[in-house]
Amino acid sequence: MSDEKSLEDNLKDKAKEFTEEAKESASEFTENAKETFTDSNKKIIAGVLAILLGGLGIHKFVLGYTKEGIIILVITCILGVLTCGFAGWLMCVLGLIEGIVYLTKSDEEFYNTYQVGNKPWF
Repeated sequence: MSDEKSLEDNLKDKAKEFTEEAKESASEFTENAKETFTDSNKKIIAGVLAILLGGLGIHKFVLGYTKEGIIILVITCILGVLTCGFAGWLMCVLGLIEGIVYLTKSDEEFYNTYQVGNKPWF
């Protein structure tokens, strides 16, 4: 009986330690994520996503332009089917251009234009 109780207490202690370590890891992850997704990194993330996945509008969601992201996504998916892919291709070219524009702006200019000025297109 005492062995079972000792084993149970040991398991509870191990579970408590694991919980504390998991909370600490989650807290570190949150802090690192906040550092990663700062304003200057949004420029790089949005630019690369615009070049690679511009036809899906992912870069607009990263910048917080949900309405514009949905517009691009709808044009690519629905009109892309109706126009045999031409609309999707056009959105990919638009994404490529936007990605290049994002990456060629200085950090300050990007921040003032797309995050403070809320300019959703180009």
